[in-house]
Amino acid sequence: MKSIILIALIAVAFTARVQERNMAKVQADLAKSNYGKALLHLVELHAMAGGPVQELVDAIQELINDLEEELDELEMNFRIRTNEHNSLVVSLEQDIQDAVIDVNNTQDTLDNLLYPRRAQIQEKIDSVLGYQEDNRKNYDEAILVREQEHDAFEAQVAELNDATASVDDALALLASLTNPSLLQIRRFQNTLKNIENKIRSRSKMAPMIKALISLASNQNFSNQDVLKNIVDALNEFRNAVVDQINDLTAQEAQDVIDHEAYLEQLDDEHREFQRQIDRATVDLTATNEKIDQLSEFRNQRAADQKQYTAELELENNTYAEETDIYTNTKNEFTRELGVSEQALALVKSVDFSNIQV
Repeated sequence: MKSIILIALIAVAFTARVQERNMAKVQADLAKSNYGKALLHLVELHAMAGGPVQELVDAIQELINDLEEELDELEMNFRIRTNEHNSLVVSLEQDIQDAVIDVNNTQDTLDNLLYPRRAQIQEKIDSVLGYQEDNRKNYDEAILVREQEHDAFEAQVAELNDATASVDDALALLASLTNPSLLQIRRFQNTLKNIENKIRSRSKMAPMIKALISLASNQNFSNQDVLKNIVDALNEFRNAVVDQINDLTAQEAQDVIDHEAYLEQLDDEHREFQRQIDRATVDLTATNEKIDQLSEFRNQRAADQKQYTAELELENNTYAEETDIYTNTKNEFTRELGVSEQALALVKSVDFSNIQV
């Protein structure tokens, strides 16, 4: 029985020494941080004041509860912030992707549709403008050629009229010859020469007048049959000249009709060219406006992409900073909670009246 009591005393003494060593270790651990030192001061002051131990236990337990609540609130707020961050990142990445798609699609439309269409329309306008310019050149040239043809017609008719008048003079001279003298014959021959001079060599009357001159040069004008033959030849020549004048006049009238019809055709073509230019100009204006609109849209979406990228980078950097703050704060709370729990264990020990900081 004595041995049992002795063993129990030894066990109690050993336990006391172990508790003493543990409490010393706890006290040393608490003294390593400012927060732990503050708690040790609190415990020391409470021991010096001789207040109830339960009050100190309750105070430290309340402090532990506050730390746990703050830690829970920190965790909850960070989860909310993380969800907001993830949602914002997804939204910004989608915005960036949408902006990139808009920029690429718009540039593709400009490069493969609108720019080629504008070039095609401008090429058509330039081509029709060339046709229109050629049309006016043809118009002016047609007027010039017609004026030249008309001048040639009037000169030829005047020439033929002069020849007709000379033939009439020759006929009148022949009618006055009864017993022609050499002077009168010479005068008649000169009249024929004058007719020849008035009839250009290119005229179809030229061979006929040359034949008359040859005939008059070798004939006896005192012979009435000879005179009759010459008069008949002159009358035939005169009729041929008149017929040619009539043919030229009729041809001139037809040429005027054809010329006016050609000018009207050129005017119709010119008006059609102008209508084509007007329509193409409207298309070109509309195309340029569409190009301006899409270019502005592309530039805006490119600016949006840049803005979204900057916002995403800022959000990632901000979240990284907040994560560091959260981690540091959580670690601090966790350390303080551990210190508080150690302090609580210290307060609940059998004797802490000798605690000193």
